Amino acid sequence: MTETPAKPAQPDASANAIADFGIDTTSMSTGEAIKDYFARMKDGQLGSIPAVLGVIVLAILFSALSGDFFTLRNIANLLAQGAGQTIIAMGIVFVLLLGEIDLSAGTASGLCASLMALHYVKNGNLLGSMGTGVFITFLVVLGIAVVLAVLQRIWAGAVIAALGIVVIAIGVPVNAWLEMLIAICVGTAIGCITGFLVSKIGMPSFVVTLALFIVWQGVILQFIGEGGTLPISTSDTLNAVANGNLSVAGSWILFIIGAGGYALVALGQHFSRRKRGLVVQPTPIVLFKVGVVAVLAAVSTALLSVNRSSSNLVVIEGVPYVVPIVLVLLVAGTYVLNRTRYGRHIYAVGGNKEAARRAGINVPKLRTSVFVISSTFAAIGAIVYSSKIGAVNPQSGGLNTLLFAVGAAVIGGTSLFGGKGRMIDAVIGGTVLAIVTNGLGLLQQSSAVVNIVTGLVLMLAASVDALSRRRAAASAR
Repeated sequence: MTETPAKPAQPDASANAIADFGIDTTSMSTGEAIKDYFARMKDGQLGSIPAVLGVIVLAILFSALSGDFFTLRNIANLLAQGAGQTIIAMGIVFVLLLGEIDLSAGTASGLCASLMALHYVKNGNLLGSMGTGVFITFLVVLGIAVVLAVLQRIWAGAVIAALGIVVIAIGVPVNAWLEMLIAICVGTAIGCITGFLVSKIGMPSFVVTLALFIVWQGVILQFIGEGGTLPISTSDTLNAVANGNLSVAGSWILFIIGAGGYALVALGQHFSRRKRGLVVQPTPIVLFKVGVVAVLAAVSTALLSVNRSSSNLVVIEGVPYVVPIVLVLLVAGTYVLNRTRYGRHIYAVGGNKEAARRAGINVPKLRTSVFVISSTFAAIGAIVYSSKIGAVNPQSGGLNTLLFAVGAAVIGGTSLFGGKGRMIDAVIGGTVLAIVTNGLGLLQQSSAVVNIVTGLVLMLAASVDALSRRRAAASAR
């Protein structure tokens, strides 16, 4: 009997898919990966490297000029000092990725802070403190924001803004958590209005946000009054946001969750991609990154767990609350940009808006959404910096707050031209500006010197971005 020849083995479905789409499955050795990294740097793909080098150089410089810079007390204070503008910068990253700009983020945050403080100081009676006309007008504006969000199907924005209307209208009693909620709801509503004017009306974002910068500044003056101040330091909860600390045990739990979570995600993603035959970095490099993060986190936690009080009667120890706040926002934002379809659409629109539109991406809705995110982050930043200062005044969220926030994103490596940037850029850039402000303050330099140095740092970062783009374009030819 003649044997039937065996059928050839069918290739794996995933292998077929890879072959069909021409996906590169070749992986480099550790040495090749390092060479490729330096080659990409030479071609202008610098990313956050200049900002990281800036952090190191500035830290060394100020530690040499001032013996107080590297004290535990000052390091903890530095983290709280820069957290507010860093959070605002994290929201602005979303806007910059589309090649847009949000110049109203600063005064929008000030407006949110003023409402939060006004509700606290006036025992929840916003109607009595604003006056009937202003109160009703403000609720109408919030209602318009809800309608605009619904028209553009920004459902999360509509729900949060509507929640703000309910909380403000019913006159809830003083409660720090509700006051922070009011700030966030109003910030979201502001983003719905800004996004509509940019995406649906078609006005340039520079013009719209510059106009709203002035408008919100006027609203803050209306709420607080010329030269007025609303203290919030008497609220234990509001004061603790930027000035409180985790317990020592809580600090180490944060370390385990943070460093352990990063290791699980990084290694899990690495081995998952290897299993599917996709391109991955060499395992030693991934392990090195995980190890560096773990060591830095462990050392920081250990140092911040030491009592840093200058008095024997008071104990100040533990990681400041602002650290987990920033980390949660950083992780959430990074996940959205890197692991969701929404994030991929943002990069696509930022890279080529017309091509993205032809591919079926709802560009107007996307443009509105990034302004909603920006203003919401601005409100959270307002809570943090108001807590640090302990009061809200007409200058809250003013020009310096805005410029430092935009500067933090750009200094960290986010491009003003769109399509290039990460959430971590805002954190690194915010660290640079915080070190500059803190270090010059320790050296007792005037505000004029601080502004000059900060402006020069921002100009340097913008120059690096422009030159790296030119270098990358030349290398691509």
